[in-house]
Amino acid sequence: MFEAFSSGYYLGRLYVEPTRGDRAAINSRHHERVNEQLYADDEGISRTDLPLVMKVGPAHLSVHGEDDVPERTLAVPEDVLADVDVENPPSLEEVLLAKRDHAARLFDMGAV
Repeated sequence: MFEAFSSGYYLGRLYVEPTRGDRAAINSRHHERVNEQLYADDEGISRTDLPLVMKVGPAHLSVHGEDDVPERTLAVPEDVLADVDVENPPSLEEVLLAKRDHAARLFDMGAV
């Protein structure tokens, strides 16, 4: 679903849709798989419940897993969606997924 794009990001395409929730989310099984495959550090047991960092338009989002989000969909709070240049949601959009080290830097800087 995601492929290498740059030194800091993977590139993928997801349906971006509004949610009334207060945080961005993808399907919980998908979230766990992505966390295992792309964020695990291969040093023993790794947590798979940590938020992913995705970039849609100019916005970096902390993305959690939710059971009620369809596969291949990124649910974005309505107030955030208005600022990320997604027209007529749900729509298929290019989404950047920050690589593990870059995601940690973004969290440390307070960008997410």
